[in-house]
Amino acid sequence: MNALLALSRVIDAVNRRVGRAVTWLILLAVLVSSTNATVRKLFNVSSNAWLELQWYLFGAVFLLASGYTLLKNEHVRVDVLASRFSRRTQLWIEVIGVLFFLMPACVLIMWLSWPFFMDAFVNHEQSSNAGGLIRWPAKLLIPIGFALLVGAGVSHLIKSIGCLLGRCPDPREVHTGKSAEELLAEEIAREAQEREAASHERH
Repeated sequence: MNALLALSRVIDAVNRRVGRAVTWLILLAVLVSSTNATVRKLFNVSSNAWLELQWYLFGAVFLLASGYTLLKNEHVRVDVLASRFSRRTQLWIEVIGVLFFLMPACVLIMWLSWPFFMDAFVNHEQSSNAGGLIRWPAKLLIPIGFALLVGAGVSHLIKSIGCLLGRCPDPREVHTGKSAEELLAEEIAREAQEREAASHERH
């Protein structure tokens, strides 16, 4: 079990590094998008290559951060029933979910997307739009992204089983940091309080 937990830590470290690096692609996508819009409005000039670059960046963020999102327990959950069960039962549900739903789906997509990428790579597939980009880098993101998600699934499976055996902490409690939504709500509340205090001072 110790070897498996060590493997889990390595997988988590990889997904953590990839996830943090990918966040910079969001900034790049915003810059590319705003520059495209500005140039189009001011100079009436547009480029399919730059428009497609926006799509590539969005795809990269969505696919490459999927494993990091699972690591941080930020995937959408519908726990209407599971929330009523004990944590041990929930862990068993997660083990079954990873083994019989997450892993088969991800492996199938990886298997089907690899020939899809190879065909584009071998044939130097180009965008059908005038001046567009080559297609294989975007298609390569699919197997890579799902490989990272498979890795995150394996890591989560190891930690869930380890928790059931009493060999490691609950994987959900490891990432007890507040979610993005909770942080945003706190920021909004704090700003509202500051405005209210400033209003009282003026009066």
